[in-house]
Parts: sequence; C-alpha cells; structure tokens
Amino acid sequence: MVTSIIFDIDGTILDTEQIVLKSLQKVLKDELNKEVQLHELRFALGIPGKETLKKLNISNIEEVHPKWSKAELEFLHEVSVFEEIEDVLKELSLRQLKLGIVTSKTKKDLNEGFEPFGLNGYFGHIICACDTVQHKPKPDPLVACLEKLDVPYDSAIYIGDSIYDMQCAKSAGVKFALALWGSKTTVGFEKADYVLNKPMDILNLV
Repeated sequence: MVTSIIFDIDGTILDTEQIVLKSLQKVLKDELNKEVQLHELRFALGIPGKETLKKLNISNIEEVHPKWSKAELEFLHEVSVFEEIEDVLKELSLRQLKLGIVTSKTKKDLNEGFEPFGLNGYFGHIICACDTVQHKPKPDPLVACLEKLDVPYDSAIYIGDSIYDMQCAKSAGVKFALALWGSKTTVGFEKADYVLNKPMDILNLV
C-alpha cells in the first residue's frame, strides 16, 4: 500500500527547463566568456548546480554558483506549474497521503523560485541541497525525507524526471515513477517502476 509520494521539483512540479538552461548559458557567457548552445547544457537538468559546474570544468565554482542562481531571477517569468499538478496535490492530500519533496535546489532557490507558487503547504517535509552531505544520485536526501515523514521505504514512491532521480530512488530502495511530462523520453529509464504520461496518472498509483 502506498502511503507516501515524494516529488522532485524541476521538471516534475515546475516547468523550469528554460530558466535553468538560459541562466546557465548567460553566466557562462558573461562570467567566463564561454559560448555554449542550450542543447549542450541539457545534462544540467536534475543534478545539483555545483555538480553541473564541476562537469563544465569550472575552477571557481564557489564564485560562479551564486551568480548562476542570481541569473535565474531574470527568467523567473518563464517558470510555471505543470498543468494538473495542483489538482493532483489536492487530491493526494484529501486521501491523506504523506507528501514530501527531495530537490537539488538550494534553500535560496526554493524561497525565490518555488514558494511564490503557494504549494509548500501540501508537503510534510522538504529536503533541499543543503540538508544532506551527499546529494542525488546518492540515497541520502530521499532517506532523510522519508525519516522526517516517518514512513517505510516500501510504501513510498519518488517521482522525478532525471536519471539522478531514478538512481537516488533505487539506491534508497524506493520505487521510482518517471514524470514523462518533464523528461520527455523513456530512454535510459528502463528500470523505472512506473512511467507517468501526465500528472493525473499519479492518482492511479494510490
């Protein structure tokens, strides 16, 4: 029996693809004079920002990372909640499921880019990048969320859109549901327990 649903944010609750990629592109150009096409930066979706900069061989990560977060503010108007998501959250709450969030966003990112949508009240606990030493794809953030919610691992499902989300769930011993509206592909997700075509499909899990 499913008693808990844990959500990723970017690409699962919020459509943030363009803000992530465009702000990263801008910072690379403005700060490092690097011209990078948006499609070349898609690997950044779903992983911690500092991990992205590390993969880009940025040497001064601690200096560039906050500038990337600041650059996102210029594109906030392009972020929206995926259609059906709020209706799904309302219904899950009525069914008395324990809901949580595990995200690679920082607390600052949450305050600026998630809280304004007014969805926080649906979630019993939110784990962000600064709450655990190790991050996705390690199991630590998901384990921390489940412990805070006080639910058994085998009754929880983690919903996300990236390979890191799936690896995090699998390493924690939690079932994984692919948010196809965010990932836009099933390639590489052969080990997903569920593939959800639209947010309303989440209700079929419980």
